[in-house]
Amino acid sequence: MPPAQGSCLCGAVAFEMTGTPKRVNHCHCSRCRKVRGVANATNLLVALDGVRFLRGTEHLTTYRLPEAKFFAHVFCKICGGSMPRLDEGRGIAIIPMGAFDDDPGVKPERHIHVASKAPWDEIHDALPVFPGPPDEM
Repeated sequence: MPPAQGSCLCGAVAFEMTGTPKRVNHCHCSRCRKVRGVANATNLLVALDGVRFLRGTEHLTTYRLPEAKFFAHVFCKICGGSMPRLDEGRGIAIIPMGAFDDDPGVKPERHIHVASKAPWDEIHDALPVFPGPPDEM
């Protein structure tokens, strides 16, 4: 599969995914909803070495909730665009699907953290549903 490129809204930050995607989740947790301002965050997971930044890392900033074990939000400090988060502890990169400029060649495969979805959010597809985190990411 050829590399899929992505960038932030203003173009200051750019990245490339060269690895094979492991998973694509629609996450309905309240943290993802709040940080992205949407019903769910669609995230692609790839091995840590499967993504690299092409430019603009000096424009990245990270927000971490003190009480969260894994959650963090990486974004461009110029435009606020969500960018890939490198989770070295778990050996994965979490890429917001909306940040891709190219087709990454995969589609969402499941809904996670559905027990905390917004009451107005309705799931209209037949993808598997998990009330919380699945056993494997």
